[in-house]
Amino acid sequence: MTSLLLSRRDLDFLLYEWLDVPSLTARPRYADHSRETFDAALDLSEQVATRHFAPHNKRNDAEEPRFDGERVHLIPEVGEALSVFAGTGLLGSAMDYEAGGAQLPSVVASACFAWFQAANPGTAAYPFLTAGNANLLLAHGSPEQIDTYVRPMVEGRFFGTMCLSEPQAGSSLADLRTRAEPQDDGTYRLFGNKMWISGGEHELSENIVHLVLARIPGGPPGVKGLSLFIVPKVLVGADGSLGERNDVVLAGLNHKMGFRGTTNTLLNFGEGVHRPGGEPGAVGHLVGEPHRGLAYMFHMMNEARIGVGLGATALGCTGYLHALDYARARPQGRPIGAKDPDSPQVPIIAHTDVRRMLLAQKSYTEGALALVLYCGRLLDEERTGASPEDRARAELLLDVLTPIAKSWPSQWCLEANSLAIQVHGGYGYTREYNVEQFYRDNRLNPIHEGTHGIHGLDLLGRKVVMDGGAGLRLLVETISATTARAKAAGREAADYAAQLDEAVQRTVSVTERLWGTGDPETALANATVYLEAVGHTVVAWLWLEQFLAAEAGSEPFHDGKRHACRFFFRHELPRTGPQFDLLESLDRTAVEIPDDAF
Repeated sequence: MTSLLLSRRDLDFLLYEWLDVPSLTARPRYADHSRETFDAALDLSEQVATRHFAPHNKRNDAEEPRFDGERVHLIPEVGEALSVFAGTGLLGSAMDYEAGGAQLPSVVASACFAWFQAANPGTAAYPFLTAGNANLLLAHGSPEQIDTYVRPMVEGRFFGTMCLSEPQAGSSLADLRTRAEPQDDGTYRLFGNKMWISGGEHELSENIVHLVLARIPGGPPGVKGLSLFIVPKVLVGADGSLGERNDVVLAGLNHKMGFRGTTNTLLNFGEGVHRPGGEPGAVGHLVGEPHRGLAYMFHMMNEARIGVGLGATALGCTGYLHALDYARARPQGRPIGAKDPDSPQVPIIAHTDVRRMLLAQKSYTEGALALVLYCGRLLDEERTGASPEDRARAELLLDVLTPIAKSWPSQWCLEANSLAIQVHGGYGYTREYNVEQFYRDNRLNPIHEGTHGIHGLDLLGRKVVMDGGAGLRLLVETISATTARAKAAGREAADYAAQLDEAVQRTVSVTERLWGTGDPETALANATVYLEAVGHTVVAWLWLEQFLAAEAGSEPFHDGKRHACRFFFRHELPRTGPQFDLLESLDRTAVEIPDDAF
C-alpha cells in the first residue's frame, strides 16, 4: 500500500537522481555506508513512523497533556513510541561514531526524520529537540559534559530542551532576565522564568537536560551578556548516577491550537520548591565561555530552524497525499458537457479546479522538500568538502538559505494544507478527517523558531549584506550555474532559465535599491515581502534543478515532476514581479501610519 505520510519515490528521486547522495560514500566520514545502508535507514524510519507514531496522532491531539498540580500526564502511546524510536538509534544517526552515532549523511538523516514529523509531530518533537540539544553540546560542551549528558540523550534515556524566551521578553532576547550566580564549586545557581519551553516537563525519560540562556551578574547588557547553562531536571553524579531533583519547577502548561501532544511549558528556576543541598537556586553548569551563550545557542537554533522547515514540509506532504487519495476515491459530479444526470459520477480529481489545487500542493510541498534536503546536503559539504574553500562556500550558502528554509515551507506548505482541506470540501474541516489537524499543527511553524517577520529581517538585514554581500553573490552564482545548464539543454528548460535569470537579477537590483537609500527603517519595513519574493525565486531554482534531473525520465513520476515545474514557473514565479515592483518603490505605508490611526 502506498504511504500517505510521504512519497518514498520522491525521496529516492531527490536523494539519488538529483543530489547524488551515494557519491558521499567516497568521503572518509561516510565510507562505511552505501545506497543499501541509506535505504535501510529510510525503510526503518517509514516502518517505525507508520506502526508506532501515526496510529496515535489523532489521540495525541484530542487528549493533550494535562497537569494535575504535581505531574504531567500523557497518553501511554507517546512513551511506547519513543521507546521504540530510542531502540532504532536514529536519534544519533548523523552524529559521530564516538558519540554513539551512525555517521549517516545529514541529508539522509533529514529524510529519515521527515517520516516521524509527517506521522506525528507532537510525539516527534521530543527526539527532535533532544538531537539539537545533543549536537550543540557536541560542538561546544566539555568532554565531561558530553559524557554526562550527550551519551544518555543519544541512547534515548535523557531528553533535551532549549530555554530562551521569557514571559516579558518574547523574541527580544536582549531583554532576558534569568540570572546565574557563580558558586565556589564551579557551578551556578539559576533564578528566573522561561516561557514556551517545548518538552519542558514529562516523565518520558529518566532526565530532561535544559539548555538555558541566563545572565551572570556583572556581565555586559543585552545579548552580549548572555551565557549558556546545562540545567538538568535531575542532578547527575560524577559516575552518571541520578541524584536529587533540581530546582526546576513546572508552573503550568500552555495549550496550543496544534502540536498538542508536546508539552509546552512555563518553567520556574530557583523557586525554592526543590532546593538541592538545601541551597536556593537551580544548579547549572556553564557551557563554554561566559557571555557567549547566544553564539552557542545559534548552533541549536539554526539546526532547529531548518528542522522546522522540514517539519512544515512533512505536514504539507502528508496533507497533499491525503488530498490526492481523497480526490481519486471521492465520486462527485460529472464532466463538463455530460448532459445525462443518470450517468456515473466521476472522481473529483477529474474536475479542473481540484486538479489545480492538487498541482499547487505538489509544487509547494515537493519544492519545499527539495529546499530542506538541499540544505542537508550543504551541511554534509560543509563538514566533508574536498577543500577548505568548498567547505566555506557550503557554510556561507547554508547561512543565506536558512531563513528561507525555515520560513518558505512554513508559509507555503501551510497553504498546501489549506488547499488539502478545500479539496475535501465540507469534510475537510471535520475532525473525522486528518487534514484539519495537519493545518492546525502546521500553523505553528510560521512562529516556531522565529516568526516569519524575524526571518525576513534576518535575510535582508544580515544574510544578503554580510561580508560585503558575499552570501548573495554566492547564491546568484549558484543559481546561474543551473540556468546555464538549462540554457544548454534548450527547449522548455531554456525558457524557464530565462525567467529565473530575470528574477535573480531583480533580486540583486532590489537589494541594492533597498540598502542604497541609507535608510534602514524603510528597507526593513519591506523585509517580509523581500523574504517571500526571494524565497519564491529560490524554490523556482530548485524546481528547475528537479526539471533537469527528471527531463530524461520516462515514468509517470518524472512527468509529474515536469508538470509541477511548469505550474510553478507559470503560476508562482510570476507572483514575484509585483513584489519586486513594490520593493523598488521603497514603500513606507507601514512606517508612516500613526499609532492612533489603526
